[in-house]
Amino acid sequence: VQLQASGGGSVQAGGSLRLSCAAPGSRVTINDWNWYRRAPGKGRELVASITRGGTTNYANSVMGRFTISRDNDKNTGYLQMSRMKPEDTAVYYCETNYLDFGGPSVVAGRIEGQGTQVTVSS
Repeated sequence: VQLQASGGGSVQAGGSLRLSCAAPGSRVTINDWNWYRRAPGKGRELVASITRGGTTNYANSVMGRFTISRDNDKNTGYLQMSRMKPEDTAVYYCETNYLDFGGPSVVAGRIEGQGTQVTVSS
């Protein structure tokens, strides 16, 4: 299983960006989607998560500004970022745990996508 991340880039404060993360494969079931970020000089922060059933959780720092969602049919997770602030500048990573039914036995795993840079200028 591989994750294909897209989105990110540069935006001015108050602007919006959307990140996407896809796990292609008709025989893969995605459970949770998680979005993390790592800002310069800081540790990794869990930004938002969503269960397969749609239950969401957010870091206090992004509550009310970011929205996590998913499309189970496309095995894709999204992070819509609005009213962005310079402190949102970081490398963002998607992560998921999954079940892979493509082999002789079911394989459970956790995988992280490649990071994508998000820069918010004041």
